[in-house]
Amino acid sequence: MAGVIIRRIGGSLSARRYMLGALPLRQRLACESQCQLARRSAPLHSSAVLERLVSFHLSDIGEGIREVTVKEWYVKVGDVVEQFDNLCEVQSDKASVTITSRYDGKIAKLHHDVDSIALVGKPLLDFEVEDDDENDSSSSSSDDESESPKDVMSAMTLPGQLTPGKVLATPAVRRIAMEHKVDLGKVRASGRNGRVLKGDVLEYLQLIPQGTVKPHPTLEKPSRPAAAVAASASKISPAFVDLKDAHTVVPLKGIAKAMVKSMTEALKIPHFAYCDEIDVTKLVSVRNQLKEEAARRGVKLTYMPFFLKAASAALREFPILNSSYDESAESVIYKAYHNISVAMQTPNGLVVPNVKNVEQKSILQIAADMNALQDRGTRSALTPDDFANGTFALSNIGIIGGTYTHPVVISPQVAIGGLGKTRVLPRFDAAGNVTAAHIMVVSWTADHRIIDGVTMASFSNLWKQYLENPNMLLLAV
Repeated sequence: MAGVIIRRIGGSLSARRYMLGALPLRQRLACESQCQLARRSAPLHSSAVLERLVSFHLSDIGEGIREVTVKEWYVKVGDVVEQFDNLCEVQSDKASVTITSRYDGKIAKLHHDVDSIALVGKPLLDFEVEDDDENDSSSSSSDDESESPKDVMSAMTLPGQLTPGKVLATPAVRRIAMEHKVDLGKVRASGRNGRVLKGDVLEYLQLIPQGTVKPHPTLEKPSRPAAAVAASASKISPAFVDLKDAHTVVPLKGIAKAMVKSMTEALKIPHFAYCDEIDVTKLVSVRNQLKEEAARRGVKLTYMPFFLKAASAALREFPILNSSYDESAESVIYKAYHNISVAMQTPNGLVVPNVKNVEQKSILQIAADMNALQDRGTRSALTPDDFANGTFALSNIGIIGGTYTHPVVISPQVAIGGLGKTRVLPRFDAAGNVTAAHIMVVSWTADHRIIDGVTMASFSNLWKQYLENPNMLLLAV
């Protein structure tokens, strides 16, 4: 049996459930209703027993990131959310990450505004959640879900359970539906993205009055058409601004802020530069022969996969260019894997993810990996792993139109190549005749503390040999 204990504490009433045995849901809800009525009899009292405040901390995103910029909040104070609902999107110096909820509860406080800096390990927002003595008083954005897999499996395999289909609901809600043999497909959903909430099931069972649970804002129709809002906004005349005093202060954030730090550190390294030109006429012909077959396999084949594969083949002969320098230990760390970083433009700015294990992949596999990186970059969906453990870098400035460049070494890497625009220029062939040739200029930059000019020039000559005779890539190990 069960009952409700009503106690007066300091002139106010508090109510608390206690269970002397396992009871059906209807009786448990009756007890909860009595508790709520007891609380209402003392309107100035807020029971810390039935609900509590939980701080939701920003978890470690990885790659040594200690701070992020809040790009967008998907919730506001007072919103009711469920587990796995999106809370906000944050931007590190490398990628965007969507933070999801661990709790069912109400948003009590947002600790940061949009475009402000949030620190890893510090509170991101506060929840009001139902009290549970077994839960901790704070959580992290990477904590495990509140129900163990064992509990979920037991809820899924208990006798008499109805198949819920593809209805969105938490295991706790499914358990209630199973106990009362309720088909969740027949319950009106009021949660985000059509999720069935506990209150929806209780309304369906007529245990609480209809209309108690309010639909999520995304399910409600806007009270005013968007076209009308846009039309009224267009009628508002812009305010007059005195151009003599007008100026805008834009704080650096995200990728721009990270570039200040990384470039400041990089320019402490003594750079050595070396340039050469490559006749890629044969490579142009080979690529034209292969691009249609690659497209048939769903891969866009550009020149960059050839450049990466040739670099990987040359790095086998000059492994010091695929190393990093440990300044504190005064030692060189040689890397067995070739994770070649590639600079690419995205809506958030220039980023440098890397293609993993180029030495183990074919040109078509490298092209597929680059297509995937470019797609994620366009959607601002690159992850910290896409940037991790780069060992060498190539930057194709030629797609913008430049010919010569002086790229900056990305620490802790020790070398980078800048590729210029390929131009059709007159050149002498083997017979001394003037012919049209496709010429590309490459500009190498290296950490002069451990890379000397002979090493860089020798590497460049071998890389050039592979590109001027692309069939040699078939012989590369």
